[in-house]
Amino acid sequence: MKKYIMAFLSLILSFNAQASSSEILQKSQTTWNKTPLPHMNLTHPEVTVVRIRIPKGEKLPLHKHPILNVGYLTKGELTVRTENDEVLVLKAGDPIIEVIDTWHYGESTGNEDAEIIVVYVGNKGDAITKLKE
Repeated sequence: MKKYIMAFLSLILSFNAQASSSEILQKSQTTWNKTPLPHMNLTHPEVTVVRIRIPKGEKLPLHKHPILNVGYLTKGELTVRTENDEVLVLKAGDPIIEVIDTWHYGESTGNEDAEIIVVYVGNKGDAITKLKE
């Protein structure tokens, strides 16, 4: 009996050891277009997490983010283009450190809808996105 309990415990411990892992997907002091990240003076920090779904073939309007934001494309393909024609193509599983205060748009360019999880970091009440008029 003791032999079976030890084998069972060994199996559970090896399963748990294999189940947990971590991987740095991206670490940078710049946005994707190599612009240095701004100094952040957060007096009333607020974090907003948003899931954005962009239907296949849809192009978002020209916009900018006045605060730091990072994302992870969970599905599809997303092409991001700045007003100055800088281009980044993301595929499912790719992270992005987004441009800040730079006019840009995203377009779902794959064979399925694109879905991205975006985390915005700023002060309480800061706008996360501004549309170009």
